[in-house]
Amino acid sequence: MIILKLGGSILTKKDSVNPEIDYDNLNRIASEIKRSLDKKHKELVIVHGAGSFGHPPAKKYGIGKEFKNSEYPEKRIGFSKTQNAVKKLNMEVCEVFTNNNLPVISLQPSTFISTSNGRINIANLDFLKKYLKEGFIPILYGDVVLDDDLKIVVLSGDQIIQYLAKNLNSDKIILGTDVDGVYNKNPKTNNDATFFKEFNSLDDLDSFDLTTNVDVTGGMLGKVKELLELADLGIESKIINIGKKDFVYKALEDEDIKGTIISKK
Repeated sequence: MIILKLGGSILTKKDSVNPEIDYDNLNRIASEIKRSLDKKHKELVIVHGAGSFGHPPAKKYGIGKEFKNSEYPEKRIGFSKTQNAVKKLNMEVCEVFTNNNLPVISLQPSTFISTSNGRINIANLDFLKKYLKEGFIPILYGDVVLDDDLKIVVLSGDQIIQYLAKNLNSDKIILGTDVDGVYNKNPKTNNDATFFKEFNSLDDLDSFDLTTNVDVTGGMLGKVKELLELADLGIESKIINIGKKDFVYKALEDEDIKGTIISKK
């Protein structure tokens, strides 16, 4: 069973003033997935990020930060606006995938997942498993959820991936981003950024520039930390650039492509 993460930076155009979907990338990725599944049936779960749709309202309303009870009415509005934004993106993603003859089913995380201090503590995966059994491709996404301690928080797609991998016995984790893998600095703005072919422990993060690529879900650093926890359980992951043609297809087909492997030594 494969878990494929589609980064929001690939699906949306973050530089635009208003949330905008990158349909060229989305259609290409959908066609590559279809080409792989047509060769051989694979159990596949897709998780996508929120990109330019979810991050702005979550940041504006400070979702996930502590607040006074008197601020709750405004926080609830922020929660609703963020949820509506990510639902809109998910609807468009599912539309493109079904148009490419992929039997996707959208599963909204806030309807079956809750957290405690920002970490998943309840997640009913029964329906997800049923859809997989019937040959569907469940699609989940970064969302806002209820939290026992903080009331409401942002739940990243990266944390969802980690939880699913632990509980679905996944044997392949692919994280698709807009860069070739993990660098110690943002390679888009730093020519001297060092590429990591492999990560094995938190010690490897010592040279990481914590000021780069940070969003409401933790950016690349957040992804690496989630995947290192899986590595400790013997579950290997790979971060690749799915902005490159055929990289999704090649990753699904186990072909050798550039990327960062997150594994246990």
